[in-house]
Amino acid sequence: MSAPPGWVKVGTRSEILPGEYKVVWDGDTAIAVYNIDGTLYAVEDVCTHDGAELAGGEVHGFEVECVRHGARFDLRTGAVTCPPAYEPIASFPVFEEGGLVFTRDDR
Repeated sequence: MSAPPGWVKVGTRSEILPGEYKVVWDGDTAIAVYNIDGTLYAVEDVCTHDGAELAGGEVHGFEVECVRHGARFDLRTGAVTCPPAYEPIASFPVFEEGGLVFTRDDR
């Protein structure tokens, strides 16, 4: 199955096991899709403090920590949970159909 119009195919559900993530591109936006206890969350893969990639940073519950300066963001909402970042990251919808996972930059 190809991606529905406006959606980007992330892959299969089995490719993103609990505790793992996968990064895809929607145009020029990197989107990291995280599996936290079986629920998928998609966020823009960039720290608003200094532009670093967030994927690969340590995950603490529902928070991802930027590897450069320790800013943390809530994967459910994109909200900043720990400075030095003050601006939230974008969060995106996740759509599943037939075992496939999709997301999109809906800003």
